[in-house]
Amino acid sequence: MIEQQIEQGFIDKLTGLKYEYRSDITDRAALEQNFREKFEALNRVRLTEAEFARLLDEIVTPDVFTAAKTLRSINAFTRDDGTPLNYSLVNLKDWCKNHFEVINQLRINTDNSHHRYDVILLINGVPCVQIELKTLGVNPRRAMEQIVEYKHDPGNGYTKTLLCFMQLFIVSNRDRTYYFANNNARHFAFNADERFLPIYEFADEDNRKIIQLDAFAERFMKKCDLGRTISRYMVLLAGEQKLMIMRPYQVYAVQHMVKCIDEDNGNGYIWHTTGSGKTLTSFKASTLLKENDHIHKCVFVVDRKDLDRQTREEFNKFQEGCVEENTNTAALVRRLLSEDYADKVIVTTIQKLGLALDENSKRNKQRSKNGQATYKEQLEALKDHRIVFIFDECHRSQFGENHKAIKAFFPKAQLFGFTGTPIFDANASQQKIEDTQASMRTTADLFQKQLHAYTITHAIEDGNVLRFHVDYFKPKGKKLPKPGEPLAKKAVIEAILSKHDAATGGRRFNAILATASINDAIEYHAQFKAMQAEKQAADPDFKPLNIACVFSPPAEGDPDVKQIQEDLPQEQADNEEDPEGKKAALKAILADYNARYGTNHRLGEFDLYYQDVQKRIKDQQWPNADYPSAQKIDITIVVDMLLTGFDSKFLNTLYVDKNLKHHGLIQAFSRTNRVLNGSKPYGNILDFRQQQDSVDAAIALFSGEKTGEQAREIWLVDKAPVVIQKLETAMQKLDSFMKSQGLDCTPSAVANLKGDEARTAFITHFKEVQRLKTQLDQYTDLTQENKASIEQVLPEENLRGFKGQYLETAKKLRDQQGKSGNKPGTDSPVDQLDFEFVLFASAVIDYDYIMGLIAKFSEKGPGKSKMTREELIGLISADAKFMNERDDIAEYIGTLKAGEGLSESAIREGYTRFKVEKNAKELAAIAQKHGLATAALQAFVDGILDRMIFDGEQLGDLMAPLDLGWKARTQAELALMEDLLPLLTKRAGGRDISGLSAYEP
Repeated sequence: MIEQQIEQGFIDKLTGLKYEYRSDITDRAALEQNFREKFEALNRVRLTEAEFARLLDEIVTPDVFTAAKTLRSINAFTRDDGTPLNYSLVNLKDWCKNHFEVINQLRINTDNSHHRYDVILLINGVPCVQIELKTLGVNPRRAMEQIVEYKHDPGNGYTKTLLCFMQLFIVSNRDRTYYFANNNARHFAFNADERFLPIYEFADEDNRKIIQLDAFAERFMKKCDLGRTISRYMVLLAGEQKLMIMRPYQVYAVQHMVKCIDEDNGNGYIWHTTGSGKTLTSFKASTLLKENDHIHKCVFVVDRKDLDRQTREEFNKFQEGCVEENTNTAALVRRLLSEDYADKVIVTTIQKLGLALDENSKRNKQRSKNGQATYKEQLEALKDHRIVFIFDECHRSQFGENHKAIKAFFPKAQLFGFTGTPIFDANASQQKIEDTQASMRTTADLFQKQLHAYTITHAIEDGNVLRFHVDYFKPKGKKLPKPGEPLAKKAVIEAILSKHDAATGGRRFNAILATASINDAIEYHAQFKAMQAEKQAADPDFKPLNIACVFSPPAEGDPDVKQIQEDLPQEQADNEEDPEGKKAALKAILADYNARYGTNHRLGEFDLYYQDVQKRIKDQQWPNADYPSAQKIDITIVVDMLLTGFDSKFLNTLYVDKNLKHHGLIQAFSRTNRVLNGSKPYGNILDFRQQQDSVDAAIALFSGEKTGEQAREIWLVDKAPVVIQKLETAMQKLDSFMKSQGLDCTPSAVANLKGDEARTAFITHFKEVQRLKTQLDQYTDLTQENKASIEQVLPEENLRGFKGQYLETAKKLRDQQGKSGNKPGTDSPVDQLDFEFVLFASAVIDYDYIMGLIAKFSEKGPGKSKMTREELIGLISADAKFMNERDDIAEYIGTLKAGEGLSESAIREGYTRFKVEKNAKELAAIAQKHGLATAALQAFVDGILDRMIFDGEQLGDLMAPLDLGWKARTQAELALMEDLLPLLTKRAGGRDISGLSAYEP
C-alpha cells in the first residue's frame, strides 16, 4: 500500500470521527485565512488587515515552550485604536467545543524550505498535531528523525508560521504508531549520545498496546479525547522550558483518583513501579484537584528530608514556585489554615504532619505551657473540611501511627498512596498486636483498594525500565556456600576488581556495593584501599577504582540525622553499638574522600556529604574529556542508603553482599535499571550470597498478573549461551549477505560493496552483531568456554575491523541522507536507515588513552607497546568518538617512528602542530585554486567557526577582489563552497553551522 492510499484511508477515518476535511487548505495563505476566521468568531471581533498581520507577528515564535503557553492562556493584544483585546486561540473552558479540522499535503514555502507535511489537525484553525505516515516495513524511528531534521532546516515552517503551535507528532507505518511532544531543540534531538526524545505507544487500562493506526485513531484521536490530552495531560515544565506528555498509565491513574474524589468514594492506592514517573502523576493529580471547588486542601506527603527536597525540586520543575519550602511545623500549620489559593497544594513530610497532630510532642507541650494554642488546637478549624492526602511512597517508617492520627483527626479526609512495591500478606513484616487485634499491615489495609497498576513487568515490556542480568557468584574450587552465607571480603573484592570493567562497560557506568552492616562497610572500605595499593605496587598500569562509602552517623540528638535514619533500620540499630567507634571510622572515610576529591566535608554536616556523593554518582554521565575520571565515583559502599529512591541512568551495577528479600530486593535491584541507550542493555546484579530463591520469590510476588515463570522470562535477560547463539546467527546472516554480493565475510571486503542498497544492508546486519556483542561484553558470568566461543564466532581483530568499516560506511551514508532530492521519507534505503554510533564508542578509549598508546609506540628499547602501527590505527578507526578525526590521527602516527622515544606531552604537542600545519596547507591549496588571498580565506573560515554561523555577505566581501559579473560570481561562489563545505563540516566536529545547509548538495 503506498503512502497516498494510507493517507487517504486515515483522513476517511478522521472524517468518520467528525473531523471536517479541508481539502482547500494547502498553502500558508489558506492556513492563515482559516485561522483568522476561527479566531474572529471565537473572540467575537473583526480585525483589520494591519491588526491581523500584527497579531500573527506577536504570536508566531520559534520558541516551542512560549507557543505552548500562548495556546493555553488568555492573552492580551492592543488594537489599532488603542483598545485592549483579551483573547484566546482556542476555547479553553471546553476544548470539546473547538472546531476540529484535518488538512493534508500542506506546503509552506519559506526562503529556505519547501516542505510538504502529510496530515495536520487544526484545533480552531491552530495546527496542533502532525501525523507522518510511512509504508509498512519502514522503521518509525526513522520518521521521527526526519521530523527532527525538518525542524532543524533553516527557515522551516515550525519557526516562522502558525506551525509553531504544533503540540504533538504522531508517526505510523499502520502497524505501529508512536506519539511524542514537540519541543525546543535541546529536548528534541537524536544526538550523538542517542539519548532519544521520549516517545510513547498508546495502551488501554490493562496496558495492552493500541498501535494499529485505525485502532489508535479510534481511541486516541476522538475530538474530545485529543482536546483533553493536549489541555490536561500535557505538562509544561517551567524549569526546563520543556513540554511533556503523560504516559497512558499515568493518565489512567490520575483519572481514577479524580473520579474517586468526585464521587467521594473512600481511599485508594496506585501501584506504579519504581522508575515509572510517580512524581509527575502525583503532581498532575494535585494540580487537577486544585481546580476542584469541593476540595479544601491537597496535601502531598513525602518522607525524609532528602525526599522532601527532591520532591519539592521536582514539583517546582513542573511549575516554578508552586511548592515553597516548608521548613518547620509552624509554617505547615500556617499554610494549612491559609485561605490563599497558592496554598491549596502543600508538600510536607509525614514527620511534620505527625508532630502537628501529636499532643505529646515537645512543641505542642511547650505551647500549652506558654498559654498558646497547640498546633492540634489550631487545626481543629479544618476538622470538617474535605482534605485530600497523597502519599508519595506509602510504606515509609511510622506510617501506621501517622495514618491513624490523620484518619482520626480529619474524618472527611481521603487518602491516596503511591507505591512501587506494595505490601502484600507475603511481605508484611510488621504485625503489631494492639487490643488483641492486628493493626494494619498491608497496602490494602491502609488504602482500601487498588485504583491502578503498572507493574515492573509492564514497564520492562514497554522499555520504560531495563531487564536484569543476575549473576550468582560461585567461588572457585570451594563448595558452594549456603544461600545467605557471606564469603570472605577479600574474595568478594578480588571478584569485583576482576569483573568491574566488564560489568560497567569499561567504567562508562558506576556501581553500588550493598553491605550487611556498618561494620562491614567500614571493613570493605579499608580492604579496598589496601588491596588496590598492593595491586598498583605490583603493576604500574593497574588503574585503581575510586571507592566512596556512605552510611549515617550516630544521631546523638541531631534531628537531621534522626530523620534520615527513620528509614534505615539496619544503620539505626548498628549505630547503637559502639557509636564512638562508628564516628571515628566515618571521620576517617570522610578524610579519605576529602583528600581524593579536594572537598572539606565534616561529620557535623553529614547531609552535605551525602548530597555530594549522590551528585558525583550522577556526574558519571559526563565524558572524561569534560569531567575527569578522577572526580567520579566508581563504586559506592552502602548499608541502607541509596538503595531506595535514588536515581541515576549511569548507575548500572549492584554488588550484593547482604541478604535482601521482597520489596527491599526489588527496590535495591531497581537502582540499576534506568533506561539510557544502546550502550546500557540491562541492569547488572552480582550477588555474593546465592540468593536465587529470594530473587525468584520477589519476582513472583511483584509480577502482577503474570505467573512467576512468565515474569522471570520478562525480567531477566537470557543466559550467556543463548546470547552467544544469537550472535552466531547474526554473524551467519552477515556472512550469507556478503557471499550474496560475491565477497568474503571480512572487514576489508566491505569497501568493495557496490551501491547504497548493499551498504545499507551491511549497516543493518552489523549493527545487530554489535548490539549482541555489547550485551555479552557486560556479562559478569562468562566462563572461559563462553569467551572462547565468542572469539571463535567473532575474533577480536575482525570485530575491530568491521567496526571501522561500519563507521566509515555509516558516515558516508549519513552525509547522503535526506539529500536524494526527494522529500524525506522516500523509500530510498539510505533514507530509512538509523545509525547507532553509541554502540561503537568505547568509554575506555578516549583522547588521553590514545595519546598514551602513541607515546608507548614511540618508546625506546623494550618498551611496553605490543601494538603495531596498523593495530593502533585499527583501534582508532573502530571508535565512534574519533569519527571526524581518525584520518588526522592515523596520518600523524604515520609520521612517527617506532622507538623514537617521545614523551606523551611531546606527542600531544606534535599532534597539535601537525593539525595546524595540515589545516593551513589545505586552506592554502583551496585559496590558490580559487585565486583568493590565503590570509583572507583563513579569516573567513575562522569567522564562521568562531560564531558557528555562515554569513553570505562575508562570502560576497571575500569574492569582491575578483571583480566578477554577477553570473560568473555566483558560479565562483558555488565552486569555492563545494571545496569549503567538507572542510568546514569536519572542523565543526559534528556541531551544526547555521546557514550552511543552503550549499549542501
